[in-house]
Amino acid sequence: MDEKALSNSRDLLFSNRDIRRLLTPLIIEQFLSILVGMLDTLMVSSAGEAAISGVTLVNEVNFLIITLTASLATGGAVVASQFLGAKKRAEANRTASQLVLIAGICGLLLMFLALIGRRAILNFLYGSAAPDVLDNAVTYFWITALSFPMLGLYNACAAVFRTINRTNVTMWVSFLMNGINVIGNYIGVYMLHLGVTGVAWPSFLSRTVAAVILFIMAMNRKNALFVSLSGIFHWNGRIIRKIISIAVPNGIENGLFQLGRVLVASIVSTYGTAMIAANGVANSIYTLLIISSSALNIGIVPVVGRCVGADDYEQARYYIRKFWCLVMALILLNGALVWLALPSLLHYYNISPEGALLVRRIILISIFALTVFQAPAFTLPNAIRAAGDAKYTMVVGILSMFLVRISGAYLLGTLLGLHVFGVFLAMYLDWVCRSIFYLIRYRSGKWTRYRIV
Repeated sequence: MDEKALSNSRDLLFSNRDIRRLLTPLIIEQFLSILVGMLDTLMVSSAGEAAISGVTLVNEVNFLIITLTASLATGGAVVASQFLGAKKRAEANRTASQLVLIAGICGLLLMFLALIGRRAILNFLYGSAAPDVLDNAVTYFWITALSFPMLGLYNACAAVFRTINRTNVTMWVSFLMNGINVIGNYIGVYMLHLGVTGVAWPSFLSRTVAAVILFIMAMNRKNALFVSLSGIFHWNGRIIRKIISIAVPNGIENGLFQLGRVLVASIVSTYGTAMIAANGVANSIYTLLIISSSALNIGIVPVVGRCVGADDYEQARYYIRKFWCLVMALILLNGALVWLALPSLLHYYNISPEGALLVRRIILISIFALTVFQAPAFTLPNAIRAAGDAKYTMVVGILSMFLVRISGAYLLGTLLGLHVFGVFLAMYLDWVCRSIFYLIRYRSGKWTRYRIV
């Protein structure tokens, strides 16, 4: 049913204007985050391949931490969205406060674990890497680990604003955060010549500033959804169980997904420093392809969650189809822009001609694979999860990661000698597998039976 026909029977919960207001700041925010990540890689590359390789390896671990805190935020966003859809604002506010509480606790625990076991963790994962690469990795890891509690707080508060369609708030805070990061990186790397330390401390500072600002803004009681100190320090087991019912399966799925990426990176680390650097550059440029789709994957959660809370699954299906089409169109646009800019991008990375050729092949294939499989493999499960059906997506995600992506990376990359190219081929096969099983679940309609509120 198209939007006009749907509007004849009921008012749409989100107009086209609402969708644009939700998605545009998210896309800009994702672009800023990815751009700064690329600038980090470019700046630290001036310190040599050992430095860029060390940062690349640790970033895989840090992405795991970011994913865990973001999974909690997703759990809170789903519950709060469904409460708002059901017109239970007081319960939604309690959910926001409890989300901040458990996100902060999670961030502290992860920080202490990383600080205590930093060298043991990196030796276990990347023990075959060169000693100078590991030394740089350990330095970068312990400094960035200090920001994990701030990551938890930032993601929780960002989820609050995204739930009420105020993504412009997180966008402007992201401008500030990334501005601090870039300026700090320039000072640390080019003026003070601190190498990996020069990009690590600005990350800590920028995350701290952003988290504090968002937290203060989230406490404004004029917001449609807000956080209160009394709500944070009052343990509400009922609401926390609802958040955890989404956050734990989501955290396990996404956490093991990122752990799988770390294990894949450990496989790549056996290919030598040059291959590690080429993999890092390919992953850095690859992220440009998914700027828009990553934003839509975030944005679909409050949209579908609100529809489910209102017990309107017809609208939920309508928005799922709408987001699917948007993902495909925006990936094609991103892909065309990245391909045109690729020669200039590769010029700034300090990698060998063979590495540059490998990156070109990977990016070209990625454009076509993402266009077909990004929506069913990643956007659709976020919609299913927003409806409360988190366990199914968890099982499919975990099995596909370990049985297809990791096993395939070892088979194609190591045993068949395709190295980094084989690792990316295994990733594409993982997307195919996910798409098949998520489509089966969606078409069966079973995801409509897991409403939380």
